[in-house]
Amino acid sequence: MVAGEEADAAPGADPSDGGAALRAALLDAAPETVRSRVADLVSRAVGQMPSADLPAPVRPIARFAPAKRAKVGSGPLLSALRSVDGFAEDVVAWWTEHRPEEWEPPVVEPVHAAAVAVLRGDPEAAGDLLRDAGERADVGKLRAERDAALTRADRLAADLERVTAERDEARARVRDATPDLSDEVAKLRARLREQGVRVKQAETTAADAAHRLEEGQGHLVRELEDLRRERGRDQDAVAAAEARARRATAELESARRAAHEARHADDARLALLVDTVAGAAAGLRHELGLRADDQRIGPRPAELVGSAARAPMARVTDPATLDRLLALPEVHLLVDGYNVTKTGWPALSLSAQRDRLVAAVAPLAARTHAETTLVFDGAGISGVPTASIRGVRVLFSEPGVIADDLIRTLVDAEPEGRPLVVVTSDRAVVDSVRRRGAHPVPSSVLLERLSRI
Repeated sequence: MVAGEEADAAPGADPSDGGAALRAALLDAAPETVRSRVADLVSRAVGQMPSADLPAPVRPIARFAPAKRAKVGSGPLLSALRSVDGFAEDVVAWWTEHRPEEWEPPVVEPVHAAAVAVLRGDPEAAGDLLRDAGERADVGKLRAERDAALTRADRLAADLERVTAERDEARARVRDATPDLSDEVAKLRARLREQGVRVKQAETTAADAAHRLEEGQGHLVRELEDLRRERGRDQDAVAAAEARARRATAELESARRAAHEARHADDARLALLVDTVAGAAAGLRHELGLRADDQRIGPRPAELVGSAARAPMARVTDPATLDRLLALPEVHLLVDGYNVTKTGWPALSLSAQRDRLVAAVAPLAARTHAETTLVFDGAGISGVPTASIRGVRVLFSEPGVIADDLIRTLVDAEPEGRPLVVVTSDRAVVDSVRRRGAHPVPSSVLLERLSRI
């Protein structure tokens, strides 16, 4: 069908009023709803038109199913309307010839009327219709946005109601838990008062000992003066008396240091109990959502390590420093087992190395009263090959876990402020435990200390 024949079949269409360029301008000005309706009208027509009358780009689309033709082929169909002269006239001619009742129904829907005006290339009729369709599209969009906003408001209202119910439930749990918390605090305060009485008794005992030592020193000084006056008669007796006086002075100083250290040890234990009480109360407060009190009473045991070791958290290099660390109250000694045994007894089997290390560490643990834990890699270990010895804990890492990671886990599990001594020569373990507040000790230092037992 040619353009002249289409004009005869489509009343009201002017075949010379714009062509493909005019329809391209009308399509660009049309809202999406109108372009979709145009694509639908064209897709329905090309499915029934002879293939020879269709432009080359449209022929493959004409073979699609009707639903797929309108959905997938809308882009090529609209592009053909913009670029191929005569294609729109053929579509209009098909509609007016085969489906005039659908093309121009008695009651015309605005979007359909605008699509028909665009296909006919009638700018005067299309102008008002496109503006009306655009306004309707904007109104529909605003209504959709309003409905979405109302839906969000309803959802937020439901969330607010749920959160309010959860808040009321939490408040009820707090009210129910308050009596239990008061009883726990009362018990902790009673234990604290008991520990205070014990500390005062220790202070009184230390003061009495110091008084007796001072009296003994005064007596020894007077005896020394008497011996000096008799020096002319017995020089040997004077020298012996001076030696006794020096020994007594040294013993007095040692006793004073012991009393001072005992006082600090008692303070550390009391502080540790106070921190435990505070930690329990803080945990309860955190669980119940109450405010936490960040004040701390007294020094932590870790703060006393600075006076026992010259460089806090520094790498220990001699057995004497190790002894001072092991004398701290509540100290925990962690030993990287194979790192020590392969340094000290590499020729032995692994089982013999473990047994020898446990047997060597047991006397040190008994003498220092330090909590002692030996950690070995558990790869290939079946059962517990090392006999249990009083005072020494032996741990093996789980399958797939190395002893280094188990040592880090043990360090992390200890409460803040507890003195921790980790024996290993592994640089990675040394760096990580030092950052966690533990004292690293080389394996050679522990072996040297064990050789003296």
